[in-house]
Amino acid sequence: MPLPLSDHLIQLAYDPGISPQGGGLPGLSVLKNVVNSINMFGIIAVVGALAVSLGVWAWGHHTGGHQAEANGKKGALVAAGAALGLGAANGIVTFFSALGSQVH
Repeated sequence: MPLPLSDHLIQLAYDPGISPQGGGLPGLSVLKNVVNSINMFGIIAVVGALAVSLGVWAWGHHTGGHQAEANGKKGALVAAGAALGLGAANGIVTFFSALGSQVH
């Protein structure tokens, strides 16, 4: 007697037999290089954004432009957060991937 569909789905949910493996698809090394290059481009863009934001902050403070000063502060914080996210991206994905693999 075959298993009902619900029992089959429950068994599949426990162990579908799928795990990430390198080398399964052609071009994996190219994809890694592309992602690394995008990450580097993002970091370089964040350095530029941080420099501009700090300049706006200093200019606003020097001229008494409170709105420009506040925008410079916000931009500096956003750029710092983006740098943190870009730098920690690999670690964050690794952490959550390991955490997700422990779910049963």
